[in-house]
Amino acid sequence: MIRIVTAVCLLFFANASFALLLQPIAQFGPDLEDSAEIAAFDSTSQRMLVTNVAANQIDIYDFSDPRAGVALLNSIDLSALGEGGPNSVAAFDGLIAVAVEAADPQLPGLVAFYNSDGMLQNTVTVGALPDMLTFTPDGTALVVANEGEPDDDYVVDPEGSISIITVSTLAVTTVGFNDFNAGNPRNGELPPGVRIFGPGATVAQDLEPEFITISEDGSIAYVSLQENNALAMIDIPNAAVLAITDLGVKDNSLPGNGFDASDRDDAINIQNWPTSSFYQPDAIASATIGGQLFVFTANEGDTRDYDGFSEEDRVDDLALDPAVFPNTADLQMEQNLGRLSITTVNGNTDGDPEFEQIFATGARSFGIRDGVTGALVFDSGDDFERITAGFGLPLFNDDDGRSDNRGPEPEGIAVGQINDQWYAFIGLERTGGVMVYNVTNPAAAVFERYVLSPPGDERPEGVSFISATDSPTSFPLLVVSNESSGTVSVFNLIDIAPAVPALSGFGLVLLLVILLAAGGLRLARIRA
Repeated sequence: MIRIVTAVCLLFFANASFALLLQPIAQFGPDLEDSAEIAAFDSTSQRMLVTNVAANQIDIYDFSDPRAGVALLNSIDLSALGEGGPNSVAAFDGLIAVAVEAADPQLPGLVAFYNSDGMLQNTVTVGALPDMLTFTPDGTALVVANEGEPDDDYVVDPEGSISIITVSTLAVTTVGFNDFNAGNPRNGELPPGVRIFGPGATVAQDLEPEFITISEDGSIAYVSLQENNALAMIDIPNAAVLAITDLGVKDNSLPGNGFDASDRDDAINIQNWPTSSFYQPDAIASATIGGQLFVFTANEGDTRDYDGFSEEDRVDDLALDPAVFPNTADLQMEQNLGRLSITTVNGNTDGDPEFEQIFATGARSFGIRDGVTGALVFDSGDDFERITAGFGLPLFNDDDGRSDNRGPEPEGIAVGQINDQWYAFIGLERTGGVMVYNVTNPAAAVFERYVLSPPGDERPEGVSFISATDSPTSFPLLVVSNESSGTVSVFNLIDIAPAVPALSGFGLVLLLVILLAAGGLRLARIRA
């Protein structure tokens, strides 16, 4: 009853232009910490595949009717492969692909293929630390992001790469970045804004592929290079790098780009600061809208922090140039910028001991970029923090504890079409919950609603969209996997826009109550 009253009150005090309801219909998973990072649906077998890192396995669930329950059917034991555990899983037409890192993550990993019952079909070798994989839309190829992270001493640093596997033959072609190394012909094509900074690293060693999205026609793979603040475009048929583009920086001194910088003030204090942030997306997605391809980015941010090399520091540890920052003492107070985590790789423009610029990692937002040029066409600015601030502490920035370090931490992102409208769904790893935006006009995306995580879910990691055509419920579905809690939650996506104009205020209440009673809807929506 409390949930119903709360939702109804929020409905009336919210912007009344809402059009999409998210109805929770299932929650399942291994309930083990460090599990359920990635979930993948196979529409052919009606099964959901979930990574279970804690148990070194892939769990296979019956997803034929999630409203009636999601039962564990089988688990794929990966220990027989003698490797370091699963990082990602994907499925297409009854075929399951699992990215498995080597026991020594600096050595080549592998991709293991299984049928929908979990029987091993074959394995192939790929690059070091295969972190994410996805099938092309027609299922003819599997594309793998091999992150190639260094060891903790930063002595062994394998090259990052992209492996393209032809599914019918299991032939593997690996695309590297050696052409962009110093002295090679394409080195001059590398934009100066791409962050190449590992000690002694070549460009090929320094670039670390994180996540992949593939164009609708299957010809181009877009790859986020998170630590490098860059996006690579890969020609899949010709197994070649088309281009690498840097993603630029966000000016946090501009209106609409504020953030809360301190975890020591026990308060919500969103304001502009004389800093810049690298976007550094983790998950990315793509969609063709109005005939134009766009890439959607969850701008989480990340740093390199190893025993052998670390770029991390805090503002109060920097020597700031007094000519640029005349109010240094005030800025470096703990309740202001002093606690903010920053990178020391960038910002010292003249080589003296003082920093002329302050660069944070992660833009605390989601972005939309042109699929041809990589240019930014929309950024959500400080929406995420301002929206979650409406719920106060302890929800905001994980009880303010992450305000100094990437805030709500947008991690996963998915994009899908529902009737004639397009929506982006962004999971907030630290704050929890999912932000929903209408992106039908990508250059002017509109905040739709913020949906709190259901009880039991902690730290959403993966977000995926299942179309109504493939969905076992006939509604489009949103699937949110939560690594910390080891749970997966499923939402029906219900388009109520056609019904809203014909309903009175009482009718809206009645509709919401019915949906709440049917599925235990937990809906939160506030004015952006």
